[in-house]
Amino acid sequence: MCARQELHEPEKVPLLCGLLRQSPPGEFGQVVRDLSALVQDDKLVRQEAARVGACHNKNNFTPVQINGRTVLLTHYNDLGGNRFFDPQDKFSFEFDHLRGVTSKPQLHGVMLDEGELWREALHKGLKAYMSCHFPVGNCCVFKKSLGKRQMFVACIEAHQYQPSNHWNSLWKSDWTFALTPFATQVTGIFLLQIHYFKDSNLHVTVSKSVSETLNVIDQRQFATDFVKFVKAEDTKFHIAILENIQTLSDDIWGKNLRRKLPVTRTFMNWNKLLNDQHLNTNVSHTEMLPCLL
Repeated sequence: MCARQELHEPEKVPLLCGLLRQSPPGEFGQVVRDLSALVQDDKLVRQEAARVGACHNKNNFTPVQINGRTVLLTHYNDLGGNRFFDPQDKFSFEFDHLRGVTSKPQLHGVMLDEGELWREALHKGLKAYMSCHFPVGNCCVFKKSLGKRQMFVACIEAHQYQPSNHWNSLWKSDWTFALTPFATQVTGIFLLQIHYFKDSNLHVTVSKSVSETLNVIDQRQFATDFVKFVKAEDTKFHIAILENIQTLSDDIWGKNLRRKLPVTRTFMNWNKLLNDQHLNTNVSHTEMLPCLL
């Protein structure tokens, strides 16, 4: 038997980061705890988790509570140094990605120009849509200046984390456009992630990009048309997912997603089978987990 070879720290880091980056939404903390137990180097795991956790939170539009308001952590409101700003209440705060704690809030100056008035109108319309169609959804609208152009990004996040029922899911989308006279092109990107881990380990990731040209007349008109566009695309994406799940019939599961054996949908208790056949003691007392056939 070969002697176990201990990895050096430079060899552990890329392995740890790779596993941390694969953490499903809502499970990053559990992955950190599991890796700490496996690696037996809590300092190293926490060091890398703090760095990877920042990307994980921003990529997943992680919602945090501060001053009674929900703010999304994104790349669009990242000020650097683990500080983020809330475009609605006009303040910034520090966030500990490892402990999930906010601290050190302070005012963040924002010029109340025409672009900010458009951002607030868009946020108001999107917030009303979210409250009606997403029971646990959150949204934020951000404004960026690129030269003389005003760019806007609307972020939507809705999740259901139910580890006690062996599943977690995240629905998110972001919508980008420039404020230009008469018309602008709105580009949206959807991402749905599901992880089911009861008697299996099933990961589902679905993404889609859409775009549409919308007229720009005034704040109220554009906010209304923008929300209608988001609602229509949300509905199309939702229906398409349901239709694809429906087509994933027993025949498809049997032909493409498992070995060529009969599907009985019953558990085979191997321990009982071994004992019933009176195999030798060493084998019959070997614990084997039941599996679904």
